[in-house]
Amino acid sequence: MTAPAVPTAETLPGNEFPLGATVYGTGTNFAVASGVADGMLLCLFDETGSETRVPMQDYDAGVWHVFVPGIGPGQAYGYRATGPYDPARGVRCNPAKLLLDPYARALHGTVTFGPEVLGFAADDSDAPSDADSAASVPRSLVIADESFPWQSGAHWQHTYADTVIYEVHVKGFTMRHPEVPPELRGTYAGLGHEAAVAHLVDLGVTAVELLPVHESIPEAFLPARGLTNYWGYNTIGYFAPHQG
Repeated sequence: MTAPAVPTAETLPGNEFPLGATVYGTGTNFAVASGVADGMLLCLFDETGSETRVPMQDYDAGVWHVFVPGIGPGQAYGYRATGPYDPARGVRCNPAKLLLDPYARALHGTVTFGPEVLGFAADDSDAPSDADSAASVPRSLVIADESFPWQSGAHWQHTYADTVIYEVHVKGFTMRHPEVPPELRGTYAGLGHEAAVAHLVDLGVTAVELLPVHESIPEAFLPARGLTNYWGYNTIGYFAPHQG
């Protein structure tokens, strides 16, 4: 559930580290790096899609940052960057475009392809587009700290000569394995099921390498054909597990 957006008057400077959205007791610290933008807006969205823009007034070591009290897990957000627009120099600041947090650990929604998501005007690639993209792109989500509580344990000490690496697609492997329970197919839990593990051990596999598991979207031409990017190589969020 999306938390309510708050008035800008309630914000505090916050910290430039860590990058991303980090929950601290009474609120959330937002930090995003940019060596190009001359201003950054934190955009908070409520359940109706209403947007509240919070100017990030503090900038240190190349990072814009702000602390927003009252914001917690579930809050949908994004950024808008103000500054120079000069494609010839690779600089494309355009506040009409809602940007994902590159350090977001969860996303909601997907891209709806159309002129709104283009950074340039459809009739002139040298001019910035003034079409707002917010309704056509995903939101970043604030999540609670869910760091895995790593435990001490034995590590298999295989030499490289004895290593067999098995590259696998989580959904494809678990959906096709007949001994994985139906309710676990297409999930990480299915990959960890004893039947899946036994299959890999029987093959002599010593290490599993997953095909991309982070958030990805299909290329623009695929939805029109009723297709999607199954393999996950069109990534838009390296720290966010794919919603599917």
